Amino acid sequence: MKAPAGPNWSTSVRVRLLLWLVFLAGGGAAGVWLDLKLFPQLFSNPWWHLATFITGLMLLRLVFRVSRVTGRSLARRGRVGNLPRMETNRLVTSGPYACMRHPMHLGLLFFPWVVALVIGSPSFLFFIAPMEMVTMVAMILTLEEREALQKFGASYTAYRRRVPAFNLRPACLRRLLRESVEADDS
Repeated sequence: MKAPAGPNWSTSVRVRLLLWLVFLAGGGAAGVWLDLKLFPQLFSNPWWHLATFITGLMLLRLVFRVSRVTGRSLARRGRVGNLPRMETNRLVTSGPYACMRHPMHLGLLFFPWVVALVIGSPSFLFFIAPMEMVTMVAMILTLEEREALQKFGASYTAYRRRVPAFNLRPACLRRLLRESVEADDS
């Protein structure tokens, strides 16, 4: 007798990655199209592009750092046994996950701004990226939360009561950027 099939997390991850790529590429294309109509002088200004490019690279560095810290924490604390990459089977509530439930997503939420800054698109930066970020937060608070509840049950419910989805307090953000994986055991 065949065991009932659970959710295909790998497909879910692939769909989300594809959606993020569509957001970024579509946002970039729409931003450039709008810039040529709304901000032609700014969009053709090399100083604007230099400033936004440098700012975008600095923000990208922060996004990668957050992803590295949280990804390592999940890989070391959230996996028991042989699992496919990007899969977890243990709820992680320590390290960066002690002060917010979705620290990796918080970092990745800034990726639309990174792309907007790197390509120097004011329309993408000020109009499209914020809309994409709100959409991403809604997806995280619905899809990710539902999946975590299915996967971890009562443990996640208790964790959810204690820890906010996102936490922008300076102490939490500093911890997120400086946290070492070895300190996860605290």
